Amino acid sequence: MSRGLPASLVLDLRAIRARAFVRIVGSVREPAWIVSDAVFPAVGMCAYVLLYRALGAPRSYETLAVLGGIMSTYWINVLWGMGAQLYWEKQQGQLQLYFAAPCSRMAILTGMALGGLIMTSSRTLVAIAVGFGLLGVRVQAFDPALLVLVFLLTMAALYMLGMLLSSLFLLFGREAWHLCNSLQEPVYFLSGLYFPIRALGALGATAAGIIPLGLGLDAVRQVLLGAAARGLLPVRTEALILGAFIVVFFVLARMALTYLEGLSKREGRLTQRWQ
Repeated sequence: MSRGLPASLVLDLRAIRARAFVRIVGSVREPAWIVSDAVFPAVGMCAYVLLYRALGAPRSYETLAVLGGIMSTYWINVLWGMGAQLYWEKQQGQLQLYFAAPCSRMAILTGMALGGLIMTSSRTLVAIAVGFGLLGVRVQAFDPALLVLVFLLTMAALYMLGMLLSSLFLLFGREAWHLCNSLQEPVYFLSGLYFPIRALGALGATAAGIIPLGLGLDAVRQVLLGAAARGLLPVRTEALILGAFIVVFFVLARMALTYLEGLSKREGRLTQRWQ
């Protein structure tokens, strides 16, 4: 399989596969992670669905809440599984292995992102079963290819943002834990996780220009619900913006990692615990 490929590319691909394998296998060895990643978001989602049902809201609002609960599991993984990962590796004394490895640091983070995406997708099965099975939420006929495209663009943008956050959180040191906590609920609100993002008005439009979660979720809702989703922008426009997010976050993440590597070589204390 590696014939004709540069040795550096083969090494990076192996690093991606190895890091993704660890993330996938490790996720099934800690039952507490399954509860926090799958069950808790589904409980919050059920509360919103039952609230809309009790108020007599249109059935499309129930679907909005279910889709928001599904997407919330990915944001949790981006924050805790990507954003705080390098900081945790530092506290465990393993960060120096990342900088000493002969492969690209971007390859390691890509493996984390790929493994986290697969792991989190398995967790969303709980929310899907609860929302569409137990609660009986329904969607209209949709284009599967368009749904897959929009979903993959959203995930790519989100995990590229996670790569950037992992470097920034490492620079902030002991504040990484507090930053993860502080970003979780505000992003839920600004992304319109359980209601149409258009309801936020200008604030929602501004948030969509910063946070890919809200824009991607809005595009997924429009594919599944059509006009009932009360979308912010046309799906094509949102897809193009998500593509721009991917490029911008990739460049910024690469720049941040390059800066971190230079800092670790220049000062020699980046990998020290509690610094």
